[in-house]
Amino acid sequence: MKKNVGKTDRFVRLIAGILILSLGYFYTTWWGLAGAFIMLPAIMGSDPVYDLIGVDTNKTSEVKGND
Repeated sequence: MKKNVGKTDRFVRLIAGILILSLGYFYTTWWGLAGAFIMLPAIMGSDPVYDLIGVDTNKTSEVKGND
């Protein structure tokens, strides 16, 4: 898969995912699992939804021409 998630995007997703997971754990709700789905593209570096809509926040792929 093409790396299409940049550093800032990854950082924001990780922080938001950790926050949502923590709140889900604290309030004992299944909605906390949404945090895992938010963090998954940040960990992988690739987001399939970004591929569908043509978004690329990874600056290095533009400079180096990587796929």
